[in-house]
Amino acid sequence: MRIPAKTAILIQKTIFCDNSSCKTWRNSLLCKKPQRPSMTASMQNPVAVAEKIILGVDPGTQVAGYGIIAVQAGVMRMMQYGVVQLSKYSTYQLKLQKLHDTILRLIDEYKPDEMAIEDPFFGKNVQAMLKLGRAQGVVMAAALSRNIPIVEYAPRRVKQSVTGNGNASKDQVSHMVGHLLKADLNPAFFDATDALAIAVCHHFHENAIPLVSSKKSKKGAWSAFVNENPNRTL
Repeated sequence: MRIPAKTAILIQKTIFCDNSSCKTWRNSLLCKKPQRPSMTASMQNPVAVAEKIILGVDPGTQVAGYGIIAVQAGVMRMMQYGVVQLSKYSTYQLKLQKLHDTILRLIDEYKPDEMAIEDPFFGKNVQAMLKLGRAQGVVMAAALSRNIPIVEYAPRRVKQSVTGNGNASKDQVSHMVGHLLKADLNPAFFDATDALAIAVCHHFHENAIPLVSSKKSKKGAWSAFVNENPNRTL
């Protein structure tokens, strides 16, 4: 039987829709495949990586250094660094109060997420150790009063993390910190650049736990520490 031309045209247009959700015979011009879903809002606008602010402190009873860095997506930048001059205060109690108040002011201004501080150094000069320990204590008290986590790092570990050499000089540490932070640092402020190094060290060891040193220092280590840090102790 001869099929009319008009009917033949309709047969050509009428096919089984290959859309699996469509089970009816219909005109192919009317049945359309569903379009792919558009990207979700979260994919179109990815959430920005949170910025972490780290406060590094290099305590002392004559001069104390501080350094603040911000880290976002693994990129570090310097926010602030400086020193607290304590030698001008007549009593040890005033020095501790000034140090505590300065660190607290920095915390309230820059809102650090974590604090990194140099681990206490064990040596033979008991009086110097006690005074330095008290300075570290008031710094830690300031952070604890604002519920800021504290991590301690041994001086050698800081140098090793920043320069690759645990016996690096202060000048080498300062130079490398400036390179890592892409900042032009004042080489006269070694206490401040040391504090920045402590903050950078903490960034490199984000999952570190507070250090507890059970080993005795090597003979002469305390003397070397005092000679390299004349402004750290009275």
